[in-house]
Amino acid sequence: MSLRFPESMGECVYFTRRQLGSTGKAVAWVFRENCPKCSKGLMGKPVNPKTKKAKTRALEYVCPECNHTVEKGEYEDTLTCNIQYTCPECQTEGEIATPFKRQKVQLLNPKTGKKKAADAVVFLCGKCNEKIILTKKMKS
Repeated sequence: MSLRFPESMGECVYFTRRQLGSTGKAVAWVFRENCPKCSKGLMGKPVNPKTKKAKTRALEYVCPECNHTVEKGEYEDTLTCNIQYTCPECQTEGEIATPFKRQKVQLLNPKTGKKKAADAVVFLCGKCNEKIILTKKMKS
């Protein structure tokens, strides 16, 4: 199975490159889906008419063709996250497609030693079954 890499950021809902520990790394992306109503346009965040840019904090996705609106949580639960990774434990390179559902995970901050909750996409390494966590970008 070979995953298709996006041609541009315009066809993605989400894209990230992450360093996993000292030896692992991951690239994750989620493609935009067709409108469930008209099946012509790709769903996206609503566009600000003045600046012509997408509203990043919008709570819904809109079809540019028919103006059909879907809530953010409802739409993102139907998406698939494509991940190319190098496992930080066994250094195996792999690819996986997993549902784009973020889970709350407890992480230990190495500087302060305190636990912090974060949203993350969690998946298992194909070879060693190590749990790999892709967090949202965290504030320091």
